[in-house]
Amino acid sequence: MNTAFALDVKLIPASQFTLDELTGIYNQTRVDYMVPMPMNAARLAEYISVYDVDLEHSLVAVQEDDLRGVAMLGVREGRAWITRLGVIPTTRRTGVGEALMAGLLDQAEKLNIQFDMLEVIKNNTPAHTLFLKLGFYEIGELLVLRRSPVPPLDPVVADAQRLERHEALTLVGRDRGTQPWTNQSESLFNAQEVSGLYLTLGDGSRGWLVYQRQKFTLTRFIYKTEVGDPVKLAYAFLSHLHHQYPRLDTHIENIQVNDPHLPAFYQMGYVESFRRIEMWRGTPPQSLLAR
Repeated sequence: MNTAFALDVKLIPASQFTLDELTGIYNQTRVDYMVPMPMNAARLAEYISVYDVDLEHSLVAVQEDDLRGVAMLGVREGRAWITRLGVIPTTRRTGVGEALMAGLLDQAEKLNIQFDMLEVIKNNTPAHTLFLKLGFYEIGELLVLRRSPVPPLDPVVADAQRLERHEALTLVGRDRGTQPWTNQSESLFNAQEVSGLYLTLGDGSRGWLVYQRQKFTLTRFIYKTEVGDPVKLAYAFLSHLHHQYPRLDTHIENIQVNDPHLPAFYQMGYVESFRRIEMWRGTPPQSLLAR
């Protein structure tokens, strides 16, 4: 891809900056963002680790010695993920964002990756328009859900087995196709404090939930109904989870809008924070589609 722009922008590998510097420039780009999502250096380090961000192939935009923007590239087998794209507000609409995007696509091509993924917040028209211009197309709509702590509730009667990390990750498995990047198996394998629940209901319904427990939050949900009604089973495993952790907030990302388990989340008090549009560029490798 041609990355020559009239704008005098230098693209420098993010690996040449400290985590504090990257955190600083990222937070500056999000001060007026529709969903700010501020970070500190520790959270950015975790983000880089969990999502396989390659700092050598991520980029910082510099113009006249001033930092103008940042964009990061996640790299996994046969695919790349564009994330944390941000431009200083006073520099927007001058070509910095397009330069960063084109630069990341070039980096992916240098790694012999022809399939790129990203998510854009719904109604972020400038970013959405840019991604369409660069050859991305819409795949679907994703939900970000939250739930605040509420008084403990009685769990649904079920045979509930707690799963330790290795048991939970065995259930998740490594071959789950082209899930949104945040929910791919690699993200769970990279995360800390992962465990799960396996439930069997009285009518024979069964399924499982795998999650990450952070200090104040439950997050990174992966779940499956093996037999039975997805809504009934999801309500059951959520009732056990929140009975176990009544004081923790819950934040889960990138749930498909057509997920059959969704009604149970709303019944359990989850609310929609915002939506993202998932977009792809290129065709997923056959090795991913066959998973």
